[in-house]
Amino acid sequence: MQSKLKPVVLSLAISFILLTAIGCAQESKPLPQVPEVSVISVRPERVVITTELPGRTAAFMVAEIRPQVNGLIQKRLFSEGSEVQSGQVLYQIDPAQFQAAYDKAKANLPALRLRAERYKEALVEKAVSQQEFDDADAALKQAEAELETAQINLDYTKVTSPISGRIGTSNVTDGDIVTAYQPTALATVQQLDPIYVDIPQSTTELLRLRRSLEDGRLNPDNTNQNKVKLILDDGSAYPWAGELQFQDITVDPTTSSVILRVIFSNPKGVLLPGMFVRAVILEGINAQAILVPQEGVSRNAKGEAVALIVDSENKVQQCILTLERSIGNKWLVSSGLNPGDRVIVEGIQKVRPGMSVKAVTFNEGKN
Repeated sequence: MQSKLKPVVLSLAISFILLTAIGCAQESKPLPQVPEVSVISVRPERVVITTELPGRTAAFMVAEIRPQVNGLIQKRLFSEGSEVQSGQVLYQIDPAQFQAAYDKAKANLPALRLRAERYKEALVEKAVSQQEFDDADAALKQAEAELETAQINLDYTKVTSPISGRIGTSNVTDGDIVTAYQPTALATVQQLDPIYVDIPQSTTELLRLRRSLEDGRLNPDNTNQNKVKLILDDGSAYPWAGELQFQDITVDPTTSSVILRVIFSNPKGVLLPGMFVRAVILEGINAQAILVPQEGVSRNAKGEAVALIVDSENKVQQCILTLERSIGNKWLVSSGLNPGDRVIVEGIQKVRPGMSVKAVTFNEGKN
């Protein structure tokens, strides 16, 4: 009898142990945890709004040097690539024939002047007619004009620079024959200090800026509104700020843009005509700007910008945003968020609208 009871007792003991273990395991199973997300609290702030646009440098003044008389180039009087001054002689054209014409006109002048003076005295005494005096006076004036013309042509044999600047390659050498006002320039002088930067701005951006100013979202910075910064092609910042000179009034039909012209000081000659640069133009100041880290903004299936916020009940809500532009690593939001909203920046992947979450402050410094 005892031998028959032992298996039954053993089976009951094992069942009790298993049931106890299962019960303990169920009691120790952790409860579902509320997901933790990092949030930032939206606060309006003062932001200087700038636009970065590509541009090209252009010389402040350009003078194409051309001869004004025909002749032979006797001597080139400058070094290519050097700095020249206004009025500096660049080429000497053979002056022989022009000197001869000047000397001839000058030699004839005294006799004609004396004749005109005698006729004037004789006219008073009616010794000559009025017509004879007029002819003598006209001959004198013609001779004086011929002398002046000869002097001008003689001066033109010295080809000078009309501006100060840097001169380029010479297209003629000593001994070349040149003609007055020929289509090919002898050389070109460019003034590089100061220097222009021409910046195309799309009409879309121009209209957007005007709407922002009219709506009051942007206030002009009256002290620095015309100041422009420059970024060189290698990414370095140009040390001198430029000043906006004017905005073209004609739209280029091929690019739908207008040209902004900015003038920069160029004392060290760093900027050369034709260089590619990027200009940072001040648009104005947004005193109530709302900025959100870019990692807190995503796109839905329609391509709309969306952000998840934590409401007062610590539940997730979705907001549709209107983004204006990026500023650094943040988006400038023009609509969709209000001051005080808590935007989820970290933990977006593990939550969805309607869920309860635990919100902690996002530590921007660690990024």
